[in-house]
Amino acid sequence: MINAREKLQWASARVTTVQEDIAYSLFGIFGVQLPIMYGEKKQSALGRLLQEVVARSGDISALDWVGQSSEFNSCLPADIISYKAPPYTPPFLSEAVKRRPIEHKETYLTYEVRADGLRHLQITTEDRLLQFSQGRPTRQSFLLVRPWDRRLLELPDYADDTETVDDFTLSGSPRKEGSIDSESSERAMWLIVRLGQPFSAFLLAQQRGGEYERIASDHDIITQIKDVDSVHGMDVRILEIL
Repeated sequence: MINAREKLQWASARVTTVQEDIAYSLFGIFGVQLPIMYGEKKQSALGRLLQEVVARSGDISALDWVGQSSEFNSCLPADIISYKAPPYTPPFLSEAVKRRPIEHKETYLTYEVRADGLRHLQITTEDRLLQFSQGRPTRQSFLLVRPWDRRLLELPDYADDTETVDDFTLSGSPRKEGSIDSESSERAMWLIVRLGQPFSAFLLAQQRGGEYERIASDHDIITQIKDVDSVHGMDVRILEIL
Protein backbone atom coordinates (compact mmCIF):
# COMPACT_ATOMS: atom_id res chain seq x y z
CA MET A 1 0.00 0.00 0.00
CA ILE A 2 1.59 3.22 -1.21
CA ASN A 3 -0.31 6.05 0.46
CA ALA A 4 -2.67 6.79 3.34
CA ARG A 5 -5.75 6.54 1.10
CA GLU A 6 -4.96 2.95 0.13
CA LYS A 7 -4.49 1.97 3.78
CA LEU A 8 -7.79 3.59 4.70
CA GLN A 9 -9.58 1.83 1.85
CA TRP A 10 -8.17 -1.48 3.08
CA ALA A 11 -9.46 -0.72 6.60
CA SER A 12 -12.84 0.68 5.49
CA ALA A 13 -14.68 -2.62 6.00
CA ARG A 14 -13.28 -3.14 9.50
CA VAL A 15 -15.83 -3.64 12.28
CA THR A 16 -15.05 -3.19 15.99
CA THR A 17 -17.07 -3.69 19.18
CA VAL A 18 -16.04 -0.28 20.56
CA GLN A 19 -16.54 2.50 18.00
CA GLU A 20 -13.32 4.38 18.83
CA ASP A 21 -11.27 1.24 18.10
CA ILE A 22 -11.84 1.81 14.37
CA ALA A 23 -9.28 4.60 14.66
CA TYR A 24 -7.18 3.29 17.55
CA SER A 25 -6.49 0.01 15.71
CA LEU A 26 -4.85 1.99 12.89
CA PHE A 27 -2.35 3.88 15.05
CA GLY A 28 0.33 1.24 14.47
CA ILE A 29 -0.32 0.99 10.72
CA PHE A 30 0.26 4.70 10.34
CA GLY A 31 3.06 4.85 12.92
CA VAL A 32 1.40 7.51 15.08
CA GLN A 33 1.23 7.83 18.85
CA LEU A 34 -1.86 9.58 20.18
CA PRO A 35 -3.74 9.42 23.50
CA ILE A 36 -6.45 6.76 23.67
CA MET A 37 -9.59 8.35 25.06
CA TYR A 38 -12.55 5.99 25.17
CA GLY A 39 -15.80 7.90 25.19
CA GLU A 40 -14.66 10.57 22.72
CA LYS A 41 -16.81 8.99 19.96
CA LYS A 42 -15.81 7.62 16.58
CA GLN A 43 -15.70 10.91 14.64
CA SER A 44 -13.30 12.51 17.10
CA ALA A 45 -11.00 9.46 17.24
CA LEU A 46 -10.89 9.13 13.45
CA GLY A 47 -10.48 12.89 13.07
CA ARG A 48 -7.48 13.00 15.41
CA LEU A 49 -5.85 10.12 13.53
CA LEU A 50 -6.38 11.61 10.07
CA GLN A 51 -5.27 15.05 11.22
CA GLU A 52 -2.04 13.58 12.57
CA VAL A 53 -1.41 11.53 9.41
CA VAL A 54 -1.75 14.57 7.15
CA ALA A 55 0.27 16.83 9.48
CA ARG A 56 3.17 14.37 9.91
CA SER A 57 3.47 13.02 6.37
CA GLY A 58 1.96 15.72 4.17
CA ASP A 59 -0.01 12.92 2.49
CA ILE A 60 -3.24 14.60 1.40
CA SER A 61 -4.67 11.40 -0.09
CA ALA A 62 -6.49 11.00 3.26
CA LEU A 63 -8.64 13.99 2.21
CA ASP A 64 -9.93 12.08 -0.82
CA TRP A 65 -13.28 10.63 0.30
CA VAL A 66 -17.01 10.78 -0.46
CA GLY A 67 -19.86 10.70 2.04
CA GLN A 68 -20.69 12.66 5.18
CA SER A 69 -18.45 15.33 6.71
CA SER A 70 -17.13 14.89 10.24
CA GLU A 71 -18.15 17.15 13.11
CA PHE A 72 -14.46 17.10 14.08
CA ASN A 73 -13.49 18.90 10.85
CA SER A 74 -15.48 19.21 7.62
CA CYS A 75 -12.41 18.25 5.54
CA LEU A 76 -12.50 14.80 7.13
CA PRO A 77 -15.14 12.05 6.84
CA ALA A 78 -17.53 11.07 9.61
CA ASP A 79 -16.91 7.36 9.03
CA ILE A 80 -14.06 5.28 7.65
CA ILE A 81 -16.51 3.69 5.21
CA SER A 82 -16.18 6.91 3.17
CA TYR A 83 -12.89 5.46 1.88
CA LYS A 84 -14.52 2.27 0.57
CA ALA A 85 -14.84 3.50 -3.01
CA PRO A 86 -11.61 3.51 -5.05
CA PRO A 87 -10.00 6.96 -5.19
CA TYR A 88 -10.19 9.07 -8.31
CA THR A 89 -7.18 8.46 -10.55
CA PRO A 90 -6.27 11.18 -13.07
CA PRO A 91 -6.04 9.89 -16.65
CA PHE A 92 -2.74 9.61 -18.47
CA LEU A 93 -1.87 12.87 -20.12
CA SER A 94 -3.07 11.60 -23.49
CA GLU A 95 -6.40 10.20 -22.24
CA ALA A 96 -9.85 11.75 -22.05
CA VAL A 97 -11.92 11.68 -18.87
CA LYS A 98 -14.97 9.43 -18.68
CA ARG A 99 -17.46 10.25 -15.95
CA ARG A 100 -19.66 7.65 -14.35
CA PRO A 101 -23.40 8.38 -14.30
CA ILE A 102 -24.72 9.60 -10.95
CA GLU A 103 -27.35 7.52 -9.23
CA HIS A 104 -29.64 10.13 -7.68
CA LYS A 105 -31.13 9.66 -4.24
CA GLU A 106 -34.27 11.38 -3.02
CA THR A 107 -32.39 13.10 -0.18
CA TYR A 108 -29.71 14.51 -2.48
CA LEU A 109 -29.79 17.73 -4.49
CA THR A 110 -27.94 18.32 -7.75
CA TYR A 111 -26.48 21.74 -8.55
CA GLU A 112 -25.00 23.07 -11.75
CA VAL A 113 -21.77 24.83 -10.84
CA ARG A 114 -20.09 27.53 -12.90
CA ALA A 115 -16.71 28.68 -11.60
CA ASP A 116 -14.30 31.20 -13.10
CA GLY A 117 -11.68 29.47 -15.23
CA LEU A 118 -13.23 25.99 -14.87
CA ARG A 119 -15.53 23.95 -17.04
CA HIS A 120 -19.14 23.73 -15.90
CA LEU A 121 -20.00 20.73 -13.75
CA GLN A 122 -22.71 19.23 -11.56
CA ILE A 123 -22.43 18.45 -7.85
CA THR A 124 -24.75 16.14 -5.91
CA THR A 125 -24.95 16.67 -2.15
CA GLU A 126 -27.29 16.46 0.84
CA ASP A 127 -26.43 20.06 1.79
CA ARG A 128 -28.58 22.93 0.59
CA LEU A 129 -26.36 25.48 -1.11
CA LEU A 130 -28.07 28.86 -0.75
CA GLN A 131 -26.28 32.07 -1.59
CA PHE A 132 -29.18 34.09 -0.18
CA SER A 133 -31.71 33.26 2.57
CA GLN A 134 -33.71 35.00 5.29
CA GLY A 135 -30.99 34.28 7.81
CA ARG A 136 -28.21 35.32 5.40
CA PRO A 137 -28.91 38.72 3.82
CA THR A 138 -25.42 38.90 2.30
CA ARG A 139 -24.21 36.65 -0.49
CA GLN A 140 -22.43 33.46 0.59
CA SER A 141 -19.24 32.63 -1.29
CA PHE A 142 -18.29 29.17 -2.54
CA LEU A 143 -14.86 28.01 -3.67
CA LEU A 144 -13.79 25.02 -5.75
CA VAL A 145 -10.35 24.17 -4.39
CA ARG A 146 -7.53 21.95 -5.59
CA PRO A 147 -5.45 20.93 -2.53
CA TRP A 148 -1.74 21.44 -3.07
CA ASP A 149 0.13 18.19 -3.69
CA ARG A 150 3.92 18.27 -3.81
CA ARG A 151 3.84 15.47 -6.39
CA LEU A 152 2.71 18.07 -8.93
CA LEU A 153 6.34 19.22 -9.07
CA GLU A 154 7.79 15.76 -9.72
CA LEU A 155 9.35 15.11 -13.09
CA PRO A 156 7.81 12.31 -15.21
CA ASP A 157 9.23 8.82 -15.46
CA TYR A 158 11.50 8.91 -18.48
CA ALA A 159 11.19 5.17 -18.91
CA ASP A 160 8.15 5.98 -21.04
CA ASP A 161 8.80 7.00 -24.62
CA THR A 162 6.60 10.05 -25.03
CA GLU A 163 3.57 11.57 -23.31
CA THR A 164 1.29 13.94 -25.17
CA VAL A 165 -1.22 16.53 -24.06
CA ASP A 166 -3.27 17.71 -27.03
CA ASP A 167 -0.66 19.48 -29.21
CA PHE A 168 1.90 19.70 -26.40
CA THR A 169 4.52 16.92 -26.52
CA LEU A 170 7.47 16.17 -24.26
CA SER A 171 10.04 13.68 -25.51
CA GLY A 172 11.79 11.22 -23.24
CA SER A 173 15.27 12.42 -24.03
CA PRO A 174 17.68 12.42 -21.08
CA ARG A 175 18.30 15.67 -19.22
CA LYS A 176 21.69 17.32 -18.98
CA GLU A 177 23.27 16.80 -15.60
CA GLY A 178 24.00 19.87 -13.52
CA SER A 179 21.63 22.12 -15.42
CA ILE A 180 19.60 23.64 -12.58
CA ASP A 181 17.87 26.22 -14.78
CA SER A 182 16.89 23.55 -17.28
CA GLU A 183 15.44 21.29 -14.58
CA SER A 184 13.54 24.18 -12.94
CA SER A 185 12.06 25.15 -16.30
CA GLU A 186 11.07 21.57 -16.96
CA ARG A 187 9.41 21.26 -13.57
CA ALA A 188 7.50 24.49 -14.21
CA MET A 189 6.40 23.23 -17.61
CA TRP A 190 5.17 19.93 -16.19
CA LEU A 191 3.38 21.76 -13.37
CA ILE A 192 1.40 23.75 -15.94
CA VAL A 193 0.61 20.55 -17.86
CA ARG A 194 -0.58 18.73 -14.74
CA LEU A 195 -2.67 21.67 -13.56
CA GLY A 196 -4.45 21.41 -16.89
CA GLN A 197 -5.55 17.84 -16.18
CA PRO A 198 -8.91 16.93 -14.60
CA PHE A 199 -8.66 16.93 -10.81
CA SER A 200 -10.63 16.02 -7.70
CA ALA A 201 -11.78 19.26 -6.06
CA PHE A 202 -13.16 20.38 -2.70
CA LEU A 203 -16.27 22.53 -2.60
CA LEU A 204 -15.94 25.03 0.26
CA ALA A 205 -18.59 27.38 1.67
CA GLN A 206 -17.45 30.55 3.41
CA GLN A 207 -18.84 31.04 6.92
CA ARG A 208 -19.74 34.27 8.71
CA GLY A 209 -16.34 34.56 10.40
CA GLY A 210 -14.46 34.26 7.10
CA GLU A 211 -13.41 30.62 7.58
CA TYR A 212 -14.66 27.80 5.34
CA GLU A 213 -16.45 24.46 5.65
CA ARG A 214 -16.17 21.62 3.18
CA ILE A 215 -19.42 20.59 1.46
CA ALA A 216 -19.62 16.79 1.33
CA SER A 217 -20.64 15.08 -1.90
CA ASP A 218 -21.79 11.55 -2.68
CA HIS A 219 -19.37 11.38 -5.63
CA ASP A 220 -15.92 12.75 -6.39
CA ILE A 221 -16.10 16.34 -7.64
CA ILE A 222 -14.07 16.15 -10.85
CA THR A 223 -13.41 19.33 -12.78
CA GLN A 224 -10.90 20.80 -15.21
CA ILE A 225 -9.67 24.23 -16.26
CA LYS A 226 -11.10 25.68 -19.46
CA ASP A 227 -7.75 26.31 -21.13
CA VAL A 228 -4.04 26.76 -20.40
CA ASP A 229 -4.50 30.52 -19.90
CA SER A 230 -6.66 29.73 -16.85
CA VAL A 231 -3.63 28.18 -15.10
CA HIS A 232 -1.93 31.59 -14.91
CA GLY A 233 -5.03 33.09 -13.34
CA MET A 234 -5.26 30.55 -10.52
CA ASP A 235 -5.43 31.96 -7.02
CA VAL A 236 -3.14 30.39 -4.38
CA ARG A 237 -4.35 30.74 -0.80
CA ILE A 238 -4.02 29.28 2.68
CA LEU A 239 -7.54 28.74 4.01
CA GLU A 240 -8.89 28.00 7.47
CA ILE A 241 -11.32 25.10 7.18
CA LEU A 242 -13.53 24.12 10.11
